[in-house]
Amino acid sequence: MNQSRQHIAIVGAGIMGRCLAWRLSDSGHDITLFDQDAIDTGQAAAYTAAGMLAPYSELEAAEDSIFQLGQHSLSLWKKWLKVWQAEHLWRGNGTLVIAHRQDQASLERFNRQLGAKLSEYDSETKSVRHLNKQQIAELEPELAERFEQATYLSREACLDNHGLLQTMAKALQSCGIQWRSPCKVHHIAPGRITSESGQEKFDHVFDCRGMGAKQQLPDLRAVRGELIHVQAQDVELTHMVRLMHPRYRLYLVPKANREYVLGATQIEAEDYSPMSVRSALELLSALYAIHPGFAEARILENRSNCRPALPDNQPRIQSQSGLTEINGLFRHGFLLAPALADICVRRWQNEAAFSGEMAPLSRSLFYTASPEFVQ
Repeated sequence: MNQSRQHIAIVGAGIMGRCLAWRLSDSGHDITLFDQDAIDTGQAAAYTAAGMLAPYSELEAAEDSIFQLGQHSLSLWKKWLKVWQAEHLWRGNGTLVIAHRQDQASLERFNRQLGAKLSEYDSETKSVRHLNKQQIAELEPELAERFEQATYLSREACLDNHGLLQTMAKALQSCGIQWRSPCKVHHIAPGRITSESGQEKFDHVFDCRGMGAKQQLPDLRAVRGELIHVQAQDVELTHMVRLMHPRYRLYLVPKANREYVLGATQIEAEDYSPMSVRSALELLSALYAIHPGFAEARILENRSNCRPALPDNQPRIQSQSGLTEINGLFRHGFLLAPALADICVRRWQNEAAFSGEMAPLSRSLFYTASPEFVQ
C-alpha cells in the first residue's frame, strides 16, 4: 500500500476508536474522527465499565487469543499513559479471586482451568498465587474476616475509565486530529461517509461503532451489562476483587475516595433500559456479602449498557479496499482495544504485525474480501 499522506476517517469515538486514532496519530496522515456523542460524555459502552485489565481472570473462560491480546494491551497502556503523563489513572496491584464457603467448588474449578491454560505459558505461572487466610490478611486485612482462601493474580490492573476517556480526548485534539462531535453518521461505504454534513470521500474509513454497526454486521449481537457505583467510608479495599457466584462472575473495583464499582450482570438482550430490581438486589447482596461495611455505603449511580459481541465472543477485523470494520470486543473493550489498534495499523501499513506467537493470532483476526490484507 502506498503510504503517502492519506485522508483517514474513524467512525465511533468509544475506546476502540480512540485507541485507533491515537495509534494512527503519528503516521503523518490527516485523521477525522466522527462520533454521535459529545466529546466529554456519551452512550459508548466504555462509559459503562470498570476499566478492568484482567487477562488472567478472563483466561479461565475465554479463548487464549483474549489473553494474548490482553498482555499486549497491558504494555501499550503503560507506554501511552506515560506519554500522556497520566500514570495516576492506572492501578496495577492485581486481583483477588474469592468465594464463600458454599461456592468453594467454583473457586477450585476456576483454579484448575486457569492452571491448565497457563501451563502453556511458562513465564506466567508465577503470576498466580494461592493464598490462605493469613496471606489474604497481608494483602487485604478486611477480606480475611470472611474468606479463608483466595487466588491472587498479581499482574492484573484497572484504569479510571472516565478519566482515561477525557485524557485521550485531550491528547487526540492536541495532536491535530479533527473531531466531528456530535455528528451522526448515516451510512458508511469504502472510502465514503454520509453524515449530517453530507457525503465525504476519504482514502480509508475505519468503522469502530460497536452496536451502531449492527446493520452492516448481521451476526452482531448485544450483551447487556449493569453496574453499581458506591461510596463506602467504612470499607478500605485496595485490590480488585472477583467473587465466584452461582450466576455471575462478579467484580469489585476500587476507585479514588473510597468509591467502588460493582458489576457485571451479563444478559443476552439488546436492552438499554434502566437496571432491573432483580439485578440491583443481586448486586447489592453480593456487595454486602463481600464486606459488611458496604451496608452503610451510599449508592452514587447505577448504569446499564450493551456491549457488541459476535457469535464466538471474539473480536473481528473485517477489511476490504477503502474500509476496515473493527467490532465484537464483547466485555473486553479496555483489555483488547490497544492491541487491536496496533495490529490493525501495522497490517494496514503493510508492516510485520508481530513475530512469534502473535503472528498467527494477528492473521486470524482478519476477515477480508480482498487480498490486500492477506499475508
